[in-house]
Amino acid sequence: MEVRVALAQIAPRLAEVSANLELAADRIRAARTDGADLVVFPELALTGYLLADLVPEVAMASSDERLAALSREAPDTLVAIGFVEETADHRYTNSAVLLRDGAVIGLHRKVYLPTYGMFDEGRFTRAGDRVRTAEVGEPLGRIGLSICEDFWHPSVPMIQSQDGASLLVNLAAGPARAPGSDAGLAAIAGWHKMQETYALLGTVAVAFCNRVGNEEGLTFWGGSRLIGPSGAVIAEAPLYEEALVVGTLDTDDLRMQRYQLPILADERLELTRRELDRIIAERAGLPVPPEPEDGTAEP
Repeated sequence: MEVRVALAQIAPRLAEVSANLELAADRIRAARTDGADLVVFPELALTGYLLADLVPEVAMASSDERLAALSREAPDTLVAIGFVEETADHRYTNSAVLLRDGAVIGLHRKVYLPTYGMFDEGRFTRAGDRVRTAEVGEPLGRIGLSICEDFWHPSVPMIQSQDGASLLVNLAAGPARAPGSDAGLAAIAGWHKMQETYALLGTVAVAFCNRVGNEEGLTFWGGSRLIGPSGAVIAEAPLYEEALVVGTLDTDDLRMQRYQLPILADERLELTRRELDRIIAERAGLPVPPEPEDGTAEP
């Protein structure tokens, strides 16, 4: 079956939630006109990125009626969008929500908060502590949400692929490093290699939506992409400008790719867990778990 995925590459206004909600609603309606089954927005699409102490001013609960109303702009259509979430215990997280017909289908709180170089996220938001997938029904089955830096840690896409995801959705606010320079182009190429590798090794489709625009000296590069389970690029947005790009996934491609390249089925999760338990124990100075009883493990 075919699934049409729209990548809404926008330039949100910093701390102007109402204006960003209107912008998102406009893109959702346009995507629906193009026959989209899923519309993906960037990281923090409803708030902008460089919020600093404005975080509490723009935060909302995942149950906020404004989010529900946004998803009702296109009935039966999935919407993935980034926002600042305020949890019930008043933690503030960089979150992505998956919505359909006013209901929350999935929620991801950014696990890895970059706090180095030009990034300062750990000062203003708290890290998530779960990596899950969301059941959305046929033909996609399960979707794995992640946010920008999460994708630079291969454990996240690996866990989601093993948890049954047929599509990994990464929402990003990736700033350019010296736009147009060799270093900037190399950084973008690194993102491309990573996305294609995860798609191929996980035999899973990847939807990457990166924002554009400028905020206080930062320029965001866009380049959103839809990638099939073979690692082939299906659709790609331009650099540095707003765009709405729609591409089509064929779930039969996923089925055949997993038949021809059964990497997921062959993965030995029990071995991975055992070795990770050993590494964690060694790093923490704890007793190392015993070797398997058959005695085949190397000393």
